[in-house]
Amino acid sequence: MSKMDAMIELIEKTGVVPVVVLEDAKDAEPLAKALCEGGLPCAEVTFRTAAAADCIRIMSEKYPEMLVGAGTVLTTEQVDRAVANGAKFIVSPGFDPEIVDYCLEKDIPVFPGVITPSEVAQAVKRGLKVVKFFPAEQFGGVATIKAMAAPYVGLKFMPTGGVNAKNLESYLSFNKIIACGGSWMVKGDLVKAGKFDEIKALTEEAVKLVADIRK
Repeated sequence: MSKMDAMIELIEKTGVVPVVVLEDAKDAEPLAKALCEGGLPCAEVTFRTAAAADCIRIMSEKYPEMLVGAGTVLTTEQVDRAVANGAKFIVSPGFDPEIVDYCLEKDIPVFPGVITPSEVAQAVKRGLKVVKFFPAEQFGGVATIKAMAAPYVGLKFMPTGGVNAKNLESYLSFNKIIACGGSWMVKGDLVKAGKFDEIKALTEEAVKLVADIRK
């Protein structure tokens, strides 16, 4: 099994990938602990902040069993920094051929964002099996994914953007969706306030929700 296939399998098992924005590296360890104890040992740490690389490193070192990836990756330099700090997969908000080709060349699992059939075609051409669909709710949600999945039969999706506990079922009940990216259990204000017990509780709820949907 390729590194990419193994990663897809792991992400599919989780059902939800917490999308994390961390302003301060001191929050990385307690957040990782809350996610792991909540039953979701997975995080997409976005490169929107200066602390991102450090946070990925801390999470990967303290919780080696955790699936830590880098999100909002916009340059190949960020790919290198993310991987050097322990990121196991790369997510980009849009389809950047340079980033995708760079990751594929280096055997780094990558999930680029798509929103149109033309971008999906670019992904299929490169042999990708899973793409991020972003921003999901703003671009028609499940209905749009179903319409795009029809001609591209071999492709699966990871919708992110506007996905929450209320609409998770509508996404996960479609068999071409392997998991959803979501930030509702790791909201920035909860992290800033140090409310890691609350994050753990919300994570447990998300895990239970996924289990109920997939029964």
